[in-house]
Amino acid sequence: MRLFELRLLAAALTVLWAFGGFVILLAYRPGGPWDVLVGASALLPLLVSVAGFVWPPLVTGDRISAGVFGLGLLAGLVLVPCVSGVTGDVLARRTTPLLPSLESIYPWALALLATALFAGLGIGRELVVEAGFGRRRLTIAISFALVASLAVGSVFAAVSLANDAALRDKPAEYSRFGPTDPALSPPSCGQVLVEGPAARLRLRIEGNVDGSSIGTIDLEGVRSGADVSWTSWTYSRDKLVQHGAIRIGDEAWQLEPGHVWQVVSAESLDEQLIDTTVLRQALTEGNRATAEDRGLEYVEGARARHCRLAADGDTFQAAFPQSVWLTGGASLATWRGKLDFWVFGDAQVGRVEATVNGLGEAILPHGVQATINATLTATERDRVVSIDPPR
Repeated sequence: MRLFELRLLAAALTVLWAFGGFVILLAYRPGGPWDVLVGASALLPLLVSVAGFVWPPLVTGDRISAGVFGLGLLAGLVLVPCVSGVTGDVLARRTTPLLPSLESIYPWALALLATALFAGLGIGRELVVEAGFGRRRLTIAISFALVASLAVGSVFAAVSLANDAALRDKPAEYSRFGPTDPALSPPSCGQVLVEGPAARLRLRIEGNVDGSSIGTIDLEGVRSGADVSWTSWTYSRDKLVQHGAIRIGDEAWQLEPGHVWQVVSAESLDEQLIDTTVLRQALTEGNRATAEDRGLEYVEGARARHCRLAADGDTFQAAFPQSVWLTGGASLATWRGKLDFWVFGDAQVGRVEATVNGLGEAILPHGVQATINATLTATERDRVVSIDPPR
């Protein structure tokens, strides 16, 4: 039974490594001379995990066995979010470098080292079958883990970084997200950010309580300075409603469900500027003082710095006031989450991803855990856009 459990755990690790590797092999196509080799090298950890399946680390003693099982479980727990994250990035074609910074590398390195040590314990037992040589087996296991991790990690890192370097020498001619000049370095997370003169906006907000969707908001529009025009559709609990806002100078109109466009004061739309609202409410200098630098990435050919900061529910609601259409005005004061933003070479923010979660009982009766996600893109920020009044 213990042997079956260890093989089952090794099989789960193999599936995770295989899934992540094949996603990179089949879907990662940023260009460059080595993108296929990057995908092929991503499958190298399979050799290590398969070894753990063929020679499971069966040991005697309940405590030692529990420790070995915990080692394999640790590798799986670290690997799951790594595979999930890289799958989302690759399929969305959001980022080009697979190794943007050391902060993003160490979870993969930890998962690989734990997997190799798990397999090494089984290899050590296979090579030293006599009883009473526990230290020799442990030495073999540790040596295998270090050599395998270093070899696999070095090959993948070398190929990936070589392909990234080749891409830097061949910048994209144009990107809707910002400048493509590889010599133009985006500012650090804490430096001054610039409000774009204009933007084409796309905002999507999704919510769920205990895994069940409470609705989705899809918003599209444009902004030119302090003028803005957008419309949105909210799909919520078998309902489909439309909202909208237009501001041109001192004139403003608002569209509410079940009504036509109504004249409102221009000041009432101060917090409906979408990307500018996020910049002023969430990405203040004080909030960004402790932002985590996730490294440089390419977003559709435009070089950007990926930053992350902690966010609470009030900050999220202030940055994305449209979320009230899903929460029904429930207080998010105790909610906690994170906000990722990408700063481009023009010192402007072109992409924001935010998520917060907390108690769901204020949104749905008997709800336990609620989560709200928001994704904002502000593209073509250097284009001249025109805004017309409602028809």
